[in-house]
Amino acid sequence: MTSNELRQAYLNFFKEKGHAIIPSASLLPENDPTTLFTSSGMQPMVPYLLGEIHPNGTRITDSQKSFRTQDIEEVGDNRHTTFFEMLGNWSLGDYFKAEQIPWMFEFLTKTVGLNPEKLFITCFRGKEEIGIPKDEEAAELWQKQFKTVGLEAKIVDFPERDGLQNGRIFFYDEKKNWWSRAGITEKMPVGEPGGPDSEMFWDFGTELNLHENSQWKNEPCHVNCDCGRFMEIGNNVFMAYKKTDQGFESLKNKNVDFGGGLERIATALNGDPDMFKIDLFAGPLKLLEELSGKKYGDKGDSEYINDGKQCWVDVRKQFRVILDHLRAATFLIGDGALPSNKDQGYFTRRLIRRSVRFARDLNVQENFCAKVGEIYIDEYQVAYPDLKNKKAEVLAELEKEEKRFRETLEDGIKEFDKLLKGFEIAFQQTGKKITEISGKQAFKLYDTYGFPLEMTEEMAKENGLVIDGEGFKQAFAAHKDLSRSGAEQKFAGGLADHSVETTKLHTATHLLQAALRKILGPHVFQKGSNITVERLRFDFSHPEKVTSEQLEQVEQIVNQAIEQNLPVNCQMMDLAEAKAAAAIGVFDDKYEKLGGQVKVYTIAPSTSSGQAGENSVSREVCGGPHVEKTGDLGHFKIIKEEAVSAGVRRIKAVLA
Repeated sequence: MTSNELRQAYLNFFKEKGHAIIPSASLLPENDPTTLFTSSGMQPMVPYLLGEIHPNGTRITDSQKSFRTQDIEEVGDNRHTTFFEMLGNWSLGDYFKAEQIPWMFEFLTKTVGLNPEKLFITCFRGKEEIGIPKDEEAAELWQKQFKTVGLEAKIVDFPERDGLQNGRIFFYDEKKNWWSRAGITEKMPVGEPGGPDSEMFWDFGTELNLHENSQWKNEPCHVNCDCGRFMEIGNNVFMAYKKTDQGFESLKNKNVDFGGGLERIATALNGDPDMFKIDLFAGPLKLLEELSGKKYGDKGDSEYINDGKQCWVDVRKQFRVILDHLRAATFLIGDGALPSNKDQGYFTRRLIRRSVRFARDLNVQENFCAKVGEIYIDEYQVAYPDLKNKKAEVLAELEKEEKRFRETLEDGIKEFDKLLKGFEIAFQQTGKKITEISGKQAFKLYDTYGFPLEMTEEMAKENGLVIDGEGFKQAFAAHKDLSRSGAEQKFAGGLADHSVETTKLHTATHLLQAALRKILGPHVFQKGSNITVERLRFDFSHPEKVTSEQLEQVEQIVNQAIEQNLPVNCQMMDLAEAKAAAAIGVFDDKYEKLGGQVKVYTIAPSTSSGQAGENSVSREVCGGPHVEKTGDLGHFKIIKEEAVSAGVRRIKAVLA
């Protein structure tokens, strides 16, 4: 079974169980300024898990594109990736453990064909002091499933202390087997739902000696050990409780949230713990081997000494970084995150540039990013036709960014040579030889010219120098703290909290888009938004700077709509009905797969019947929330208009 077949098999399996198949949401979250990217399969479903009615019913399934920035530096081992797909199925107040656990066992062992002898399970140990019991129900349901295939699945506790104990089902505490957005903590807000989860792990076997050859070899091995023997392939969250003033109470309508890594299940099916050996990476890997003249798993060209032993740089890291980063960049560009120095585009640029740097270690001389991107687009064209439709734009951006960085790379090498020249002059003047590149100097090469520390170290070694590694860490930490502080300030109080101020600004974005389309033309469409309690930020398609006169006209139109105190109405519409009503929306594969049920918010004078008239000011497909009347907004004021990227402009505005 290929990875594409695996994805389709999963969706078909749950479709047969009465689930509606919905398309993946964008990697760039809509109307959620609390985060830059969609980083899990659950993220787009949070409103429905919290009680909002899903237009497709109570049983939902999908494969969700996900991207995690925190894993960029981790890529290089055999299982970390920044981009991944999360297979998901949800019960929104419908079925629960008794259905979900047998279905997952059936899917993994029968549909996919995984050997149940290599499947291990974890469940929640419970927390008696707050009244949440051990999840013995889930453990016993799993035990019954293993019994159907002739396996006696022993249930044991404290594997992190006592090891596997010949068990197959294990209890862990809330750090491993509880889900809520704040964990079981005093900070968990009243009304917040949560519940125990039950995870599935794949055992790659003792014959690989993964534990014995790891730094944890003297500690007990268990499924959550980091030695690499076990890999988590899926997680069932059983959302059963709600926080109250007195503690926790059972939810009236319980939810199921399953998330399973497509690549991880494919890795288990492949029987090799190296995720980069699955078929999704095969085409790009073959190209990189041809361009570099190296084979995945070969010794590198560089040697180093470790504990008195001669070693070689493992080139698998270089291959893995490139394979992951260019796949992620391809999808990010496809979803609108063009390489830039800001927001999501910053990460796209960083991924591409790291790929070029690591390709240099492989001695790849020619431009290659677009070639790799093209293979990925062809690989994913059936599952993600939108990516195929944007092929030309994606490849052009990859090519342009690589070319730009190769020029920067050469500038960085010149900067390094200037450092050497400075050291030489200092030696001539003082007679004292400088043998160390300072942390600040190394960080400048990293931050300004994109040199990773290991590249600077390599070039330093060739010239008899060392790096002040501690100084680099301090400079990096200071930069990171500054960036984090900026991000916290930027994303404080986002739309996700549905506060009054953010709700007002959200409605104002609808009026703003309508006004922009009226003044600039129908080519204007939303390209992104970010709403805090202080202001709105709205990105839109437009090829040139908006003049001050045009901005004044836009302001005037928005404020006229506010002064008219127009009602804001919400209707559930069929796809065809929304199109016929001229609702603004990207009517692509996403809405087709949603089965045509969408929310449409209309801002227009009411007719005698109380319904929104045809002379609407704004009509958009949107998830909400919004104010009831535009008069609640106050005075609208544009404070800035600027470029974001080619063909995309940005407006920042406030309500006074």
